[in-house]
Amino acid sequence: MDALILSRMQFAANISFHILFPSITIALCWFLLFFRLRFIQTREPAWEEAYYFWTKVFALSFALGVVSGIVMSFQFGTNWPGFMEKTGNISGPLLGYEVLTAFFLEASFLGIMLFGRGRVSERVHLLATALVALGTTLSAFWILSLNSWLQTPAGFEIVNGQFIPTDWWAVVFNPSFPYRFAHKLLASALTASFLIAGLCAWQLLKGSATAGTHKAMRAAIVAAAVAMPLQFLAGDLHGLNTLEHQPAKIAAMEGIWDTEKGAPLTLFGVPDEAAGTTHYALKIPRLASLVLTHDLDGEVQGIHDFKDAHPPVAPVFWGFRVMVGVGSLMLVVAWFSVWRLWRQRHRGAAEGHTPWPRPWLWVLAGMTFSGWLATLSGWYVTEIGRQPFMVYGLLRTSELATHTAPPMIALTLAAYLVVYGLLLVTYVGVLKYMAEHPVQHAPSPTHGAELGKAGV
Repeated sequence: MDALILSRMQFAANISFHILFPSITIALCWFLLFFRLRFIQTREPAWEEAYYFWTKVFALSFALGVVSGIVMSFQFGTNWPGFMEKTGNISGPLLGYEVLTAFFLEASFLGIMLFGRGRVSERVHLLATALVALGTTLSAFWILSLNSWLQTPAGFEIVNGQFIPTDWWAVVFNPSFPYRFAHKLLASALTASFLIAGLCAWQLLKGSATAGTHKAMRAAIVAAAVAMPLQFLAGDLHGLNTLEHQPAKIAAMEGIWDTEKGAPLTLFGVPDEAAGTTHYALKIPRLASLVLTHDLDGEVQGIHDFKDAHPPVAPVFWGFRVMVGVGSLMLVVAWFSVWRLWRQRHRGAAEGHTPWPRPWLWVLAGMTFSGWLATLSGWYVTEIGRQPFMVYGLLRTSELATHTAPPMIALTLAAYLVVYGLLLVTYVGVLKYMAEHPVQHAPSPTHGAELGKAGV
């Protein structure tokens, strides 16, 4: 394998590991804000139990996200020097804005959020939690703005081979950004929801549940039930935007080889790029045109129209189906769980005291990391579907790769895989231990604290 393929593999390994943790922390901190608000409103200790348990999960996830994010930034120089050389006037400021507005905000108030209990007033502690939550969302805003610009570039001119911004509003709010941003925020909400529901189910199965377990589980299930249909809507709008700006990606996602009107939807099959067909295809007539163009006779471009400017078909085709399949399963699980909660309340059962059936708890526990699977598969569709371009339609990935000797890249790739594998196993193991050995918290000592003064 040459330096290009190895660099792509290394970048894929790093981004795959890194994205796992922001996909949790973006939404998880909003859950923490909700738990804190509910405690202040009701004074029920269960809400505070939920807050402090999930604060620890947030801190662990945040730390791994920061460390892996630093590695990501270095790769722009080590593996893709041509990228910063040509797009640095745009990508550099956007990455800088993420650090200055989002990371500094998170870093400044994270300490108060984690260690301020009993040292600052409830209002200051609540404000710190809100600002950290805002910081996680701002971080996603800037990173997805840059990523979306690579997919649908706008607001620039090319001078001596370099991309020069001419309209920062057009750069930041490029054509695909609103759809990608909404899609990612909802994906994070679902990832965090199923993580919370899954770990709470595990606590119920292992007999380690606290009063906060029931509160957190209920909130997560309701959030997932609301977010999942919104995600399908956002995905549909995102797909229409992609059809307009990246039709080759859509052709690969749907396995459409030749341009046709009334294109069928391929549910399953085995795409064969060499033969230009999909073997054993199970198709629904005209449905692809209806979904993509909202017209049964709408025309959809085929892969053959794009010659050498289309992505590899198989990973995009299968990644899309994994994402949709996992999302559909999440919808079924979330709605069934909400129905059961409604039935418990309808029967007058005390909240949190009617036991869930153990088989269903196992289902929820098994779905703990389903958000990761959906996020990764969707991310692969997005990034592999952009190929062979780094800046879509303008700058090919092959033009930007390092000239470092392939054995050196292979060595660092192997090291990354080993370290990330160990970190991932450790992370899951720590979550399991925390769920099985929750720490009981004393009542909050900050009830009577004045603004800006430590509680007693």
